[in-house]
Amino acid sequence: MGRTRITDVAVLWLGEPLLIPHLWPIVDALARERPDLTIDLWVSTSMHEALVMSWLQPHHAGLRIRRAPGFVHIAAFAPGQVVPLPPKIPMLARLAGYLAWTKVVLCAEQTSLWLPKMVPFLPPFIFTVHGAGPLNCSRARLSYAHRILIPSALDIPQHLAQGVAADRIVVTGYAKCSFVGGRPARALFGDDRPVLLYAPHWQGHRSSWPAWGAAIVRMLAEQREWNVILAPHQRMFERAPEAKALIEAAGAAEHVHVDTGSFATVDGSYTGAADLYLGDTSSQILEYIARPRPCVLLRPPGLRWDASGSGDYWGCGAVVESLGDLTGALAEAGARHGAYRAFQVDLAAAALGECGPAAPLNGARAIAAVVDRRCRVPRAELVATPS
Repeated sequence: MGRTRITDVAVLWLGEPLLIPHLWPIVDALARERPDLTIDLWVSTSMHEALVMSWLQPHHAGLRIRRAPGFVHIAAFAPGQVVPLPPKIPMLARLAGYLAWTKVVLCAEQTSLWLPKMVPFLPPFIFTVHGAGPLNCSRARLSYAHRILIPSALDIPQHLAQGVAADRIVVTGYAKCSFVGGRPARALFGDDRPVLLYAPHWQGHRSSWPAWGAAIVRMLAEQREWNVILAPHQRMFERAPEAKALIEAAGAAEHVHVDTGSFATVDGSYTGAADLYLGDTSSQILEYIARPRPCVLLRPPGLRWDASGSGDYWGCGAVVESLGDLTGALAEAGARHGAYRAFQVDLAAAALGECGPAAPLNGARAIAAVVDRRCRVPRAELVATPS
């Protein structure tokens, strides 16, 4: 391949836009903390490329944007929107040879962890979890991460149960809290009515959407007490494609803002702007209660998800178990918030850990420590995966 220079850190930015706010704060902190390091940011589409190019600053001199093999040009896109991605496994396979000339690889998607399993000569992979709350990872993949960066000690038992060795787990805090996105949501409406965000989980077995979603969307479109943001998880439409047309139709009402795939659905804009969170078991609630505010939780019959540990969201607000009780719960949410505020504060602190600039800096330092150890390895052994 004609490449002789060893890169310090390769960052795999190949997947869905929802991963970006979890990765970029760490990359930015690493560039600030260690300007001596070379960082290759591998991107899979022109959307990914344009987004990071718009953020480059003088302190990113050591960062290079590199197009992964199989890179796709998207004809028209808004920065950060959901776009068709190239097949990931073939892209990773073709990327392996380039990564062999890297000291450390950083990723936030589990699929990338198949590489160190299938190609044993690759450098160590560092995996940063995206999201907080109950673990939704594959033991078969996690076991190939040299280090796993997690938000808080609350998540450690889950990873140990997955067979991850304790010395591979690094508690950093919640880096996404430091991500600064567009934050446009308060300007979406022409009046000062309070803003309600409806955020059902995207997986059917954990979601209020299959049982109640259509009825709730109709109710929110008909009421006039709240301005409403309907911005489901970007992956919900994979499981419930019919939901997109239903939600978009509700956007005809002036007090309803619909977003079915822009970057604002994942960059914290909507959770930051809402005055009331209406949802079920989505970990977005943890990002929302980082600044405590009223919540109403939906638990329809048949939703049997075990909310325990860092996923014990039911104490964050009134829990609605009959759809007929929803209107009253929304009306009383502000007045009753005082009964739930302390629980929210404690849960956010326990599940998110550090939420300030120290979180991405902790992640950056964990990565730099692995790079520095690799620098002491003889060059002939540099491409061997450490034990």
